[in-house]
Amino acid sequence: MSPPLSLLPKTFIPFLPFRSRSLTRLRPVVSARTMSSQSSQRVFQLRQDPLTGTSEWIIIDENDQAGAPVTSTDGLLATTSYLDMLNDSRRNRAYRLAIEKTITEPCHVLDIGAGTGLLSMMAARAMGGTCDSKGMVTACESYLPMVKLMRKVLHKNGMTKNINLINKRSDELKVGSDIASRADVLVSEILDSELLGEGLIPSLQHAHDMLLVDNPKTVPYRATTYCQLVESTFLCNMHDLQSNEARISDGVRLVPPGLESLFGIKSQQYSMHVDAIEKEIKLLSEPVKIFEFDFWKRPESNGELDVHIEAMNEGSVHAIISWWVLQLDSEGTIFYSTAPRWIDSNSEIGVRDWCDHWKQCVWFTPGAGVSISKGEKVHLHASHTCTNILYNLKKTQNLTHEMTHSPLSTGDLQITLPPERVAIYGDSIYRQSIFEATRNALQGKSHAQCLVIDDSLLLPLTALHISNGSRVISMSPGLQENAARYLETIADSNGFSKDRLEYFREGKAKLVEAYPSKIDLLIGEPYYYGLESGLPWQNLRFWKDRTLLDSVLSEDAVVMPYKGILRGCAMYLPDLWKSRCCLGNIEGFDHALVNTTLGGCGDLPSGKDSPCLPFFIWQCGEKTKLSKEFTVMEFDFSKPITGPCSGEVQIELIKPGVCHGIALWMDWVMDKENSIVISTGPDERYWKQGVKLLGKPVTVTSEGPSSLRIQASLDPSSNGELIITHTLC
Repeated sequence: MSPPLSLLPKTFIPFLPFRSRSLTRLRPVVSARTMSSQSSQRVFQLRQDPLTGTSEWIIIDENDQAGAPVTSTDGLLATTSYLDMLNDSRRNRAYRLAIEKTITEPCHVLDIGAGTGLLSMMAARAMGGTCDSKGMVTACESYLPMVKLMRKVLHKNGMTKNINLINKRSDELKVGSDIASRADVLVSEILDSELLGEGLIPSLQHAHDMLLVDNPKTVPYRATTYCQLVESTFLCNMHDLQSNEARISDGVRLVPPGLESLFGIKSQQYSMHVDAIEKEIKLLSEPVKIFEFDFWKRPESNGELDVHIEAMNEGSVHAIISWWVLQLDSEGTIFYSTAPRWIDSNSEIGVRDWCDHWKQCVWFTPGAGVSISKGEKVHLHASHTCTNILYNLKKTQNLTHEMTHSPLSTGDLQITLPPERVAIYGDSIYRQSIFEATRNALQGKSHAQCLVIDDSLLLPLTALHISNGSRVISMSPGLQENAARYLETIADSNGFSKDRLEYFREGKAKLVEAYPSKIDLLIGEPYYYGLESGLPWQNLRFWKDRTLLDSVLSEDAVVMPYKGILRGCAMYLPDLWKSRCCLGNIEGFDHALVNTTLGGCGDLPSGKDSPCLPFFIWQCGEKTKLSKEFTVMEFDFSKPITGPCSGEVQIELIKPGVCHGIALWMDWVMDKENSIVISTGPDERYWKQGVKLLGKPVTVTSEGPSSLRIQASLDPSSNGELIITHTLC
């Protein structure tokens, strides 16, 4: 679910499919391999360095003691969305009420994906807080760092004797060895924004087959998915590159006519806070109920539904927005919903607060959309697998969702990019900036050797189009062979011969040997496939790569972009702050000790600080800029990296309000004259920004401006971690 960025734990168990409880909650990318002995368990976790693309194994030991020296395993949970989930008071209250209503006597309770143990502790307390042969709670959690944290939480709340914690996936549990008997009650929260992406169906199937009694009680009791047809130019731009390119006159076609199937986005649902674009959405139908999943019985792996939907307005269906409603008790009195705010909710559900762990989902209708008239009926075919819900939209008897099949043979080749990258490539202002910057860089270089060192698909085509005598070498470290095959396939449609383009497969060291002092233009957007959801300055990988390739540059070589600027702005972000602030008492259970581990902001121990995290600020609920935009530090790409970089700036908070944090982003200066600048700031909705939440919010009054002194340091020759501190002046 999450793109490969920083630390996504995965457990490799021979011959068993991986199923994690929190794929959407764990942002950074890693794999983890479990090894165990009679005395302890150890996990080797693969962590990626975003500035190099290389990986290293780190060790997580079950016997690590609190207070031990800081190690490379610290912070594994600080960039997850567990904290946001635990700050969702409406979710917590709904689970508590449902558990207290469902568990009324001693019984055996199974908690799958226990996390910090909140639901397990609620279950134990509902049985009177004493567990014996008649009453017991089995908590199952597969990820070792979370298991270690849960042990501390249970100890802090005096629950270690009440709950049997097992560090395994639920499909590894065996009755008679791991647990004494089948469980009478299942409590679980293995849901993502799409509902099924965390393995809900296979987890329930195995539990009903192997771990639960017949007709068990469950919390939740049922989940129901809904969808709604919408028109939105903003959403259409995130997948319909062909139509946008038809309106752009730069002579480059990423999606040439007849080759539409080569390029696009994956056919899946994408999580998004659609409330943020409510004014840019036209509703074309009423909400439609799609699937119902009962937790108390074994679900089917696959399901299908055909439904006729009547259009309530005229327009083009650009997307299908979906959400779910959770019924937590069997009587139907306790609910939780992820519906957009324009959907009327009953008194039992209430108004949904902003939170980031569950969003709505968007399914993009391929092409320019499906035109419908008011009162016209369209046919929606919905299906689900074990982990996804899919849609096919039909008008009369014709499938409108199917991609246009290429009349040319392209085999199994298809480039799939995130929707935001597709939108960027279809943005006329962005394309014009890239075109002008490349043209300026090629001036006076009639037979230039151009080296594209990132994963840009636009730059190779632009360079070849502008200069008929140029030759382009592309490295494509993320897209790799797919990029090479794609560029070769669309060569004729873009008017250049294949021999003018080379994909270099052998790495940077071989490139240095093959092209000593021969490269006239080294360029990047910069864009690295797989880093789209990372922190903005992780694209300084461009500078690191440029440094390693310094010896291939000719004497008068041009590097584009010319420099990068780390920019910032003080922000009022109450919703984001609330979702990431330090925890205290959650429904009667002390969680304060998890704050440092989970990356909380606010009331942290001395010397501890919250991490910088990537967000689409436009999706972060209520927000206001409280200062002018400012420069933190600059990076000169015309020269190799010589060492760590640092910057210091004092900013005035000029607008009354509460400053919760600093938004940070990169501006890319494409030329030496500073005439072409591509910004990725908060006003640019296709890029994520970094957010550094303050240790304590700063109140700004109208009586006079307050100021903050920002100090930052970053070593691009190392792992690229940004260290940023602030003081109130």
